[in-house]
Amino acid sequence: MDNQENIKLLNPLSLAYMGDAVLDQYVRTHIILKLRAKPNRLHQQAKRFVSAKSQAITLESLMQSDWFTEEELEIVRRGRNAKSHTKAKNTDIQTYRKSSGLEAVIGFLYLDHQSDRLESLLERIVTEVEERE
Repeated sequence: MDNQENIKLLNPLSLAYMGDAVLDQYVRTHIILKLRAKPNRLHQQAKRFVSAKSQAITLESLMQSDWFTEEELEIVRRGRNAKSHTKAKNTDIQTYRKSSGLEAVIGFLYLDHQSDRLESLLERIVTEVEERE
């Protein structure tokens, strides 16, 4: 079994855990370079991008535009359907699961070293959120 197959077989919540960190770092870099503001303002801005609600809306938009490959859609579905043993904070379970699906595909692309595709997805996420405002 090659490395790519091993990554595909990882628990989708593990992929989402990695994806959450990757998205958070990307968003922090984006807002720091864009805003050059104090940490409190940066945190307020970052929440717009990384909240479960924002991620769920972005996922729906990306799915409607057929942005994902079949392989990525499989990861999204697995992430969305995974049973989490933690309770969603500040949101309903459906929104939380959608955000987990988006985070899972981010984690998959990162761990699979699909850097160009990952960069495209992260840029698209930031653009989607900024255009909604």
